[in-house]
Amino acid sequence: MALGLNVDEPEATCDDPNCPFHGTLSVRGGTVDGVVVSTDMDRSAVVEREYDVAVPKYDRAMKRRSRTPAHAPDCLEIEVGEPVRIAETRPLSKTKSHVVVGRIDTDRDLGATSLSGPSDAESEAAMSDIEESVAEAEDGGEA
Repeated sequence: MALGLNVDEPEATCDDPNCPFHGTLSVRGGTVDGVVVSTDMDRSAVVEREYDVAVPKYDRAMKRRSRTPAHAPDCLEIEVGEPVRIAETRPLSKTKSHVVVGRIDTDRDLGATSLSGPSDAESEAAMSDIEESVAEAEDGGEA
């Protein structure tokens, strides 16, 4: 574990001064999990996260998306579609104030891709119980 976060240090090395692992860049503040949607810029990535917002008038939830530009060090080799964790840092440019600190292994839906599913054994057991009760109710109603 490096940086005081729950991420592992990459095996590859780089000479990027704005790398939190091999350079002098320090991280602060919060972290955000999201999916990389663009890596077209040099040493940068756009990370998108999707979240729900309550709409009291209609008593429903509405989905919103947030895109955050982040610095992507060379040692991480980030690809489009990968779930990543970004951390807040000092401003690196006009729009970049975050840095990618690592990939995450996740089963939950982070927005831009379909990675949803139970995240732990308890959720998986609860889902199987619900599916069994639904199947029993359908069988009981037909008989």
